[in-house]
Amino acid sequence: MGALALSSCQQAPQKPSEGVSKKLARHRASVIDSLQYDISLTIPDSLSKPVVGKTVIRLRTTDTLNNLTLDFAPADSNLNHVQFDQAAVDYSIRNGHIILHPEKSPIAPGPHTIILKYRAGNEPLNRNKEYLYSLFVPARASHALPLFDQPNLKGRFQLTLTIPSHWKAVSNSPADSIHHLDGKTRYRFKRTPPLPTYLFSFVAGDFMLETADRNGRTLRFFHRETDSAKVARNREQIFDLHARSLQWLEEYTGIAHPFEKFDFVLIPGFQYGGMEHPGAILYRASRIFLDESATQQEKLGQAGLIAHETAHMWFGDLVTMEWFNDVWTKEVFANFMAAKIVHPSFPEIDHDQRFILEHFPPSYGVDRTRGTHPIRQSLGNLKNAGSLYGSLIYHKAPIVMKKLEKMMGPDHMQQGLQIYLGRYRWKSARWNDLIAVFDSVSDQNIARWSQIWVEEAGRPIITSQPAISSSSAKVRFSQSDPLQQNRTWPQYLTVETQFDGKNTTKEILFDTPQKTISLDTATGELNYLLPNADGTGYGLFKMDSVSLHSLLAELPRISSPKKRAVIWLDLWENFLEQRIRPAEILDLATRALPAESNAMNTEQILGYLESTYWRYASDSLRDEYTRPLEKLLWNQVQQVDSASLKSTYFKSFRDIASSDTALKKLYRVWNRQLDIPKLSFSTRDYTRMAAALSIHEYGNVDSLLDRQQQRIENPDRLKRFKFIRPALSPDAETRDDFFNRLKKPENRSHEPWVIDAVRYLHHPARKEHARKYLYPSLKMLEEMERTGDIFFPKSWLDATFSGHNTMEAALVVKSFLEVRETYPHFLKQKMLQSIDPLFRAVEMRENIQMNLEIPRSR
Repeated sequence: MGALALSSCQQAPQKPSEGVSKKLARHRASVIDSLQYDISLTIPDSLSKPVVGKTVIRLRTTDTLNNLTLDFAPADSNLNHVQFDQAAVDYSIRNGHIILHPEKSPIAPGPHTIILKYRAGNEPLNRNKEYLYSLFVPARASHALPLFDQPNLKGRFQLTLTIPSHWKAVSNSPADSIHHLDGKTRYRFKRTPPLPTYLFSFVAGDFMLETADRNGRTLRFFHRETDSAKVARNREQIFDLHARSLQWLEEYTGIAHPFEKFDFVLIPGFQYGGMEHPGAILYRASRIFLDESATQQEKLGQAGLIAHETAHMWFGDLVTMEWFNDVWTKEVFANFMAAKIVHPSFPEIDHDQRFILEHFPPSYGVDRTRGTHPIRQSLGNLKNAGSLYGSLIYHKAPIVMKKLEKMMGPDHMQQGLQIYLGRYRWKSARWNDLIAVFDSVSDQNIARWSQIWVEEAGRPIITSQPAISSSSAKVRFSQSDPLQQNRTWPQYLTVETQFDGKNTTKEILFDTPQKTISLDTATGELNYLLPNADGTGYGLFKMDSVSLHSLLAELPRISSPKKRAVIWLDLWENFLEQRIRPAEILDLATRALPAESNAMNTEQILGYLESTYWRYASDSLRDEYTRPLEKLLWNQVQQVDSASLKSTYFKSFRDIASSDTALKKLYRVWNRQLDIPKLSFSTRDYTRMAAALSIHEYGNVDSLLDRQQQRIENPDRLKRFKFIRPALSPDAETRDDFFNRLKKPENRSHEPWVIDAVRYLHHPARKEHARKYLYPSLKMLEEMERTGDIFFPKSWLDATFSGHNTMEAALVVKSFLEVRETYPHFLKQKMLQSIDPLFRAVEMRENIQMNLEIPRSR
């Protein structure tokens, strides 16, 4: 697709394909520089009226061109006027591109000006009655505006917004002027530094503004929260967390915050946790404005998200990726730095333990599946860039980076990153550019290490087998490749053994297919062997039978919280391989929870408990455990002292409660007849209680939902509730009608609302009725990839299959894949990841092997 570079005059195909191919992107980046955009948009006060715009593009071409291709994906009729170098120009529109033919003569090298007038596309503008916000990542700016929509062609943007008079506006740079007109306000913003199109951003709407000064810097945030107590409770912490992140990053990188201002906007129902637009970070409001009943994990999540998006100002905004196959590079350093930044704010937390619990489970959740892939993937066209996002980018990559830091040393890594940021400041770079810098400051072979950990898919299977005799004690380790490619993952492992209650640890470098170590101090009977005692090893650690049996019995009595977390993680992976039975997990959890004093471990165990209860346990086993679990969780709510821990236990009680006795307790809490000391509830908490009661059809559901709706005062939360309410209905036809409405993209515009509703539709209590939604849900996926945001297809799949564990559901998926031999590769990967728990559950519950055969994909 696009123009092909020739030495005299470049010839372009007359029918460019959809999206931006790598060939077109490289060509345009090689012949265009000095790129500037002057964009003027008028935003009406009615959703029925279009956003109209004018864009003036100034650029310089460095070669003779036979045409020039811009990107603009809305309908052809949205483009009203095109002018090239002060004259009307012949142009054509093909597959989302504007092809300029200036009088069908060659375009000479030198400066040029393009003027375009148009109606902006609505999809990435996220228009609501009271506000709108642009979201152009990864390559969706051209779905609203005409421009060159690729990451390695940066422009300097000057934006003018004309908006309703009672609205406020924010963009990447400060406002240069604000003029009040008849019923309108016109903001003119300063020109930005060089930015790729996906980082260009603006927000306009009916927002409230908070301002603070920290360390000589003005920080501002915009929000729509009407609960003044919630704002007051969070305000100073929000500013402090941003200020600490900025200060830490300036010290670590040796570079002052590179942008002129630091604003952020809290959006109700924002698609992501956050988006790192420089000068205009966007957050999902509920991740930043925490409820009074927030758990420790939610508080850590708030701090980590703020640190993550702030780190992007250097890693991803100051230095950007050349192509979206390196999107993981900016995300890994944002997450890696965030983990370091939050340490001082939570001195009571074991941050190594938190790192393990935050990153290993979601990373394993992909790497254990047939949909696994390398961290760094190939990408031929930006239209598929959204499919690259996922858990391996956000979770395996930080694990891998921590291994690299240990191999290089923290000082060498910091030195390399400072060189990298200085060398590529305001430029684009590739992962290989960073590898070259790291190789220059380290005596390690970073490129060879990168090949297996970054460029290859999957994880090793590590088996440990002790050999104990009266004269010697040895352990033989072997690692195998689940993809049968004879690969070896080099990594350090901390091996711990316990003989007759005495523990010994030993660190080994495991960089060969097999390795045998001697246990020189071993005497007596082996209690257990931990091949991954400190939790930094990565892979499926298949424990020997003696250790499995011992740990299932003794785990609650192990003194170290971090070690308990690591053992739980490895036991869970062995459970998913059917080396432990569901009843053993439920039994261990019920024994462990009353003895567990660590909040992070409590959340981890409760997660495993709920997953086992709803997905992997047989119906008879679940019936056996229902009342004991309800009683246990309710007792813990009453007995623990910490408000955060009370909230954690109550949420699990709410999600498991299904007996009449438990639902009656839940109803009395929702109805404010039963108080729980030290635990207060927000409107969101009461809404979730109402949803749980509705799912189980407790009492008069319609009356209950009416009352909950009347309680909600915030207009944004009320809209969300009204949207989701049909998914909670006890009437099957109402739920069917709601699902059918979701087949139209315009009814899926609030994607987080959609995902919440779909989870309610597919709740395990309603899985039999919801099974008929599975096949049409899969059929909708390709269209969702074109119209939805980057995380939506995977979130849709996860929500759709969240409540299913039956053979019938698995056969629906199998039949869908069997007749689609050319199904898009990226989407098939997402599907295989999401359905993996379903197929494992069927195999556990039915005691069969599903043998899912995957058709070839293009």
